[in-house]
Amino acid sequence: MTEINDWPKVPIAVTDDKFEDTIQKYPLVVVDCWAPWCAPCIMVAPIIEELAKEYQGKIVFGKLNTDENKETMKEYNIMSIPTLLIFKSGKLVDRSVGAMPKEELKPEIIKYL
Repeated sequence: MTEINDWPKVPIAVTDDKFEDTIQKYPLVVVDCWAPWCAPCIMVAPIIEELAKEYQGKIVFGKLNTDENKETMKEYNIMSIPTLLIFKSGKLVDRSVGAMPKEELKPEIIKYL
């Protein structure tokens, strides 16, 4: 288990190669599946950054560029972005598709704490 002080306070880059290790390493991981050309993804990015700071030591946030990581996209059947995949103890427990404001997104995530 990783020490809480070692937990990132910013979203970490997640790739096909690191995906499984990342979701197994921390008890609660939220992966933001995005692409640089996706306007709603760009709108969600600052919210994810805020939540990463706010919940450091409790939730780890990852960013998966869907253009560069096709295997994970296929494995989790990601058809639209942004998609947030929520993992608890390495298992997918929820997903959220589409951009939403922080006040709507936050309760969808913190209910798994």
